[in-house]
Amino acid sequence: MTFIIVSEKKWNYKMPAYLQAKLGGNWYLINKKQNFNEAYLNRLKPDKIFIPHWSYFIPNNIYRKFECIVFHMTDLPYGRGGSPLQNLIVQGHKKTKISALRVVEKIDAGDVYLKKELSLNGTAEEVFYRATDIVEEMIDDIITKNLIPHPQVGKPTYFKRRKQEESDMKDLENLNNVYDYIRMLDAEGYPKAFLETKHCRFDFSVAEKHSNYVTAHVRIIKK
Repeated sequence: MTFIIVSEKKWNYKMPAYLQAKLGGNWYLINKKQNFNEAYLNRLKPDKIFIPHWSYFIPNNIYRKFECIVFHMTDLPYGRGGSPLQNLIVQGHKKTKISALRVVEKIDAGDVYLKKELSLNGTAEEVFYRATDIVEEMIDDIITKNLIPHPQVGKPTYFKRRKQEESDMKDLENLNNVYDYIRMLDAEGYPKAFLETKHCRFDFSVAEKHSNYVTAHVRIIKK
């Protein structure tokens, strides 16, 4: 059997080799948008396509022809839409569930194969690496147990994809919120939490929370 992992994030790059060693079959990684096309998929003839982290639109000619399974970091139908990790942390959640679902036309509306719990502690990158281990377990279950997806139950709620300007910390009053803003954006490819003066921008990472203060690394950029 042939399977594909689609992700542009480094924390998923070792997933195909791990799953091939564990489950057998032929596994491929697609980590560039230009390679996720129908012609290339037709050559590989995948039985399933697993999409743990992908920031781009999935064309309908692909998900209608191939079984595409995406992993969303909320307990669906709660939290459909963009920036799930950041939206969850901003709303005060300490844990969530990863939902494995079939890709359909409506965003995050497909039938669900299974869900597993995920802690939201730590930096965004730490959460993503932790999620990778869980997604590997979920893929194992989907294949070995031949899971059949079922419709989502409940009233959908939606998240909006967060914009870069929403990472501005100038209006935050609570130190816990400052800590959360820094950590929830502390991952490769995400805009850092920041503050600005007239001439400089201050990007924050590696936050640590103490009893009455927060420490962090700061990168100062001339505007």
